[in-house]
Amino acid sequence: MWIRLALIAALALAGSSPGAAAERKTVCSITVNSTDEREAFRKRLPPGQYDFVELLEKGRTQWLEAACHRGVQCDVLVVSGHFNAGDDFYSDRIDNGAYLSVDELERASCSDSCPGIFSRLKEVYLFGCESLNPQATRNASHGESSRERMRRIFSNVPVIYGFASAAPVGSTAAMLLNKYFDSGGAGEMARGHASATLLRLFGRNSMTHTRGVRDSPVDAAYRGQICQLFDDRLSAAQKLDAIHRMMQGDKSGAHAVVDRIEKLLAAIPESARASPEFALALARIAQDERTRERFLAAARATAQPAMRARLTALAGTLGWLTPAQQAAEHAGMIADLLARDALGFAEVDLVCSLNQDGALEDHLAQVARAPSRASPVSRAAALACLGSVPAHEQMLRALSSPAMKDVQLAQAYLRNRPVTDTAELRAMATGVARMPASDAQVRALDTLGRLRIGDREILEEFARSFAAATSLDVQRAIAEVFIRSGYRKPELAVVLRQHRLRSGGGDDVIDQLIRRLQAAS
Repeated sequence: MWIRLALIAALALAGSSPGAAAERKTVCSITVNSTDEREAFRKRLPPGQYDFVELLEKGRTQWLEAACHRGVQCDVLVVSGHFNAGDDFYSDRIDNGAYLSVDELERASCSDSCPGIFSRLKEVYLFGCESLNPQATRNASHGESSRERMRRIFSNVPVIYGFASAAPVGSTAAMLLNKYFDSGGAGEMARGHASATLLRLFGRNSMTHTRGVRDSPVDAAYRGQICQLFDDRLSAAQKLDAIHRMMQGDKSGAHAVVDRIEKLLAAIPESARASPEFALALARIAQDERTRERFLAAARATAQPAMRARLTALAGTLGWLTPAQQAAEHAGMIADLLARDALGFAEVDLVCSLNQDGALEDHLAQVARAPSRASPVSRAAALACLGSVPAHEQMLRALSSPAMKDVQLAQAYLRNRPVTDTAELRAMATGVARMPASDAQVRALDTLGRLRIGDREILEEFARSFAAATSLDVQRAIAEVFIRSGYRKPELAVVLRQHRLRSGGGDDVIDQLIRRLQAAS
């Protein structure tokens, strides 16, 4: 009997020992937007077994760093916020201001500066749209899928839950979580095993799961490569050496992470750039002719002109191209675009921005002689961006073209080279006013409105155009021109009230203009 009593007592003592107390789990949360998901965990998990810690501190920019320094130990992490496969989890409330930078998560993970938050994690719940999208999207600047990035950040986590596409709103997610806990989900928590029940309940909402990269040697090696760009323990010179190794290795390695390389190089302080170690690392790159030639060849073969321009700029930063050589590379790219008939709004915007400082004007004749399959207006847009006066005049006329593409090209050009000359403005306005009512005319009017025209003669002509217009969209576009111009003469309100076309759609930009004119009387 006494043996049984002693055994019971020993078991009781074991249950109250420090080791038993350590069985309590900590659920950490980063609540950027909805609190519904966090509160579902807080209300349904046994309080005697779980502690809850909110890591985000409203109004504090360095809250993640502060949480790391507090030594918080997390077994489960719940992140709530809009995401859309981008670079931040964010709120839909403008007055909130809270966000979670994925770069900061990656920096903390790679620098091993936050072992409490990352090292003990068994499960991560990412309640954001496309938080585990397996496809690379245009929403993010880093050029890879959010799924692979999250796998790398949470490399030691057995289960990462997220959404391949749209995630449910907070209230719906909380409802589904409550169903999960009703079915006994609390018993599955923090064990590092994917729950078939949870995935089934969220099945209509594209919930999926994955795990950290530690299972794959290839993924682990890639993580180590990327982490060298984020690791705060490495000096600027060491990070530059890491970039060099990436470029020497996989031909596409540096291209895939050009955004991170750009950010890293831009963030290096002048004091670090002035160090002998950094100068030596930069010199080693600049002298590597083999890697230079391979990198430039890959840049020239890049189909996307914006990326090609970024790679050219990166080559300049790394000492592979002088400013004059960069200008020559850009001119070659423009000639390639003309040869492929590949100049649209975005490309014209890019070409004009590349010549913002006039660096490409010496290459105008070269580009003008290049073979071209582009339309006359497309070619003129490129040449106008490079400083051609005849091409500039052709783009002013293109704004009143009946062809929408021509108007779009003119809009891209004028956004970069706004006209201030009164005679040119009057000529453009007359042409636009005489256009037939169309979507092209609406776009042309929007372009003129952004020039904030203040000339009385032009505005009087648009008042007459408003009265004669047969399209409500055209009238609204004209009203926008007046609003942007700051026009305040009350007599215009009479014209607007007499000649406006009714839509039955309630208050619009015409009503806003009328109120402004009345307030000025």
